[in-house]
Amino acid sequence: MRIFSEILLKNNLFWCIMHICGDIDNKIGKGEEMRLRKRVHSAVIATVLTCSMAVTPVFAEPDTLESLQEEQENLQNQKEAAQNELNSLQSDLDTIVTKLADLEDQLIAKGEEIIQIKADLEAAEEKRQEQYDAMKLRIKYMYEAGTGSATMEKVMSSGDISSMLTQAEYTQQVHDYDREQLQEYANTVQEIEDLQAKSEQELADLEDLESEYQQQEENLNSMISSKSDEVSNLDGMLQEAARKIQEEKDRQEAEAERQRQLEEQRRQQAAQQQSNNITTNTSDTTDSNTSSNDSSGGGSSEPSYSPVTGNAIVDRAYSKIGCWYEWGAVGPNTFDCSGLVSYALTGSYSRLGTTYTFMGWTRVSNPQPGDVCTSSTHCGIYIGNGQMIHAPHTGAQVTVGPVPSNMIYVRY
Repeated sequence: MRIFSEILLKNNLFWCIMHICGDIDNKIGKGEEMRLRKRVHSAVIATVLTCSMAVTPVFAEPDTLESLQEEQENLQNQKEAAQNELNSLQSDLDTIVTKLADLEDQLIAKGEEIIQIKADLEAAEEKRQEQYDAMKLRIKYMYEAGTGSATMEKVMSSGDISSMLTQAEYTQQVHDYDREQLQEYANTVQEIEDLQAKSEQELADLEDLESEYQQQEENLNSMISSKSDEVSNLDGMLQEAARKIQEEKDRQEAEAERQRQLEEQRRQQAAQQQSNNITTNTSDTTDSNTSSNDSSGGGSSEPSYSPVTGNAIVDRAYSKIGCWYEWGAVGPNTFDCSGLVSYALTGSYSRLGTTYTFMGWTRVSNPQPGDVCTSSTHCGIYIGNGQMIHAPHTGAQVTVGPVPSNMIYVRY
C-alpha cells in the first residue's frame, strides 16, 4: 500500500511537470528553449528525489490487543481439540498393543500345541509300524509252524470236530485282533492328522489377525505422529500469539512514556525490554532445571552393563543363525522371536517372556551388545552398529538385520 501511494504521487508530479514544460514550449522561442529545458530537468530530478524522501508511508492497521487475545483463545481451543484427538488415538494404540500381546500368547500356545501334535503323530506312526511288523511276524510263524491249512487238514482227518472248531476260532480271533489293532491305530493317526490340520489353520488365522492388528498399529502410529506434529505446530503458534500479546501490552504501556520524552524513553524501553527478557529467560531456565532435577530424582538410573555378559548373550544368538522360525518354539533348532531372545539371555531353552514382557523392562539410552531390541510385536538381540539378531517370521530363518526405528532398547 505504501509503495503504491508513492508511485501514484510520483506519477502525478511527473505529469504536472511535463504539462508545465509543454506550456513553456508554447510561450518561448527555440533559443531560450534549450537553456530552460536544462533548468527544468534539473528541477524535476531534485523535486522527484525530495518528494520520494518526503512521502509518508501508509501501513496496514495494526492488530489490536483484543484481536490478538481472540486469536490466542481460538488457537488454544484448536490445540485442546487436537490434544483430545491425540489422547484418543493413543488410547486406541494401547488397546491394539494389548490385543497384540494377547494374540502373541495365543500364537505361542498354538505353536506349542502343533509341536506336540507332530510328536504324537510320529509316535502313532511308529506304533502302527510296530503293530504291522508284529502281525507279519505272526502270520509268517503260523505258516512256518504249519498252523495254517496243513494243520486244518490234520484236524479234519482225525475226525475231531471240536479241535477243528477251536483251531478255526483261534485263527479267526487272531485275524480279527490284527484288523482291529490296525484299524484303531489308523483311526488314531487320522484323528491326529485332522487335529494338526485344524491347528495349523487356526495358527494361520491367528497370524492373519496379527497382520491386521499390526496394520492398525502402523496406521495409528502414523496418525499419532501427524496429530503430534499438529499439536506441536499449534503450540508454536500459541507461543507466537502470546509473544505478540505481550509486545502489544508493552507497546501500550510505553506509549504514555514516549509522549513525554520520545527519544530518551525509546532507549530506556529497549534497555528495560532487554532486562525483562534476561529475567524471563533466567526464570524459565531455573524452572526448567528444577523440573528436570525433580524428574531425574524420581526416576531410576540405567542398569549397569557388563561386556562379558553382553558378549555371551550375543554369542548365544549368533550360534542359532540359520534355525527356522516356528511359533511357540524355544529351541534347540526352531525359535519364535521371543523364544530366541529368551535363550540368548538365559542360555536355557525356556521362555523368559514375550515382547509385551520385554516392553516393561527398564529402557536404556545407550544400547550395548546383548541388550534387547523390542516393540509391541517383535524383538531381537542388539549386536551393535544398529544391527540385531532375530527370528523374523514364519518361513524365515534366524538372521542378522537392521533395528527398526520403532523399537526401544531394554536391558535384562
